[in-house]
Amino acid sequence: MTETPPVLEIRGLHKSYGDLEVIKGVDVCANRGDVISLIGSSGSGKSTLLRCCNLLEDSQQGEILFKGEPIKWAGSGASRRPADSKQVTRIRTNLSMVFQQFNLWSHMTILENVMEAPVTVMGRDRAEVEEKARHYLDKVGIGDKCDVYPAQLSGGQQQRAAIARALCMEPEALLFDEPTSALDPELEQEVIKVIQDLAREGRTMLIVTHDMDMAADISTHIVFLHQGLIEEEGIPDQVFANTQSERLRGFLKSTRHG
Repeated sequence: MTETPPVLEIRGLHKSYGDLEVIKGVDVCANRGDVISLIGSSGSGKSTLLRCCNLLEDSQQGEILFKGEPIKWAGSGASRRPADSKQVTRIRTNLSMVFQQFNLWSHMTILENVMEAPVTVMGRDRAEVEEKARHYLDKVGIGDKCDVYPAQLSGGQQQRAAIARALCMEPEALLFDEPTSALDPELEQEVIKVIQDLAREGRTMLIVTHDMDMAADISTHIVFLHQGLIEEEGIPDQVFANTQSERLRGFLKSTRHG
């Protein structure tokens, strides 16, 4: 039987902004059903790594493979860019990203926001997409908010709408960039519950998070980044209860008392 390739694999990734090297050779592998939490202090390269996975940022070196298919590159170093725009669109739609600041269209209703990409980017049938969009809005607990606009929702509701929008693409994996950090603590819990439910369903997810309790609860694998390198990684019990790195120990202490 042929072994299924990982949904997403990063090999030896480097990313710089001018002279500033933000990611210095990182390997990450997400198999189907994996929930990988990327943790680390601000500036460690977590969000940049996630954006490189989704080709929102161009990396200068290293390989990105989606289901065993390598990204095709043109140029090298600072001038390296993805070579095939159709491949980029296909991979981006299969690695749906949920941002810290929701990024909902203010002039569209919540239902329209969720339907927009499947209809306009992927050319799916509008009636079919609407049925799915309503299903995913129900799933995240805001099915009654279809006809309102983003400004009429709380931050937690807006983030749940953004998750429904990502799910409506029916992606192979979900990428979350600090999905709860812009929210008040009580609204944060609404979003964490949705993410916990998705993890229990066996969805493949990469999550940049500052919430160590959530990371410990839902992750199959933790990656601790420090100054653009993986300082420590492993299953949650190993990383949190049997920490090897002094830097990680200090980081965890600061998150408990911060």
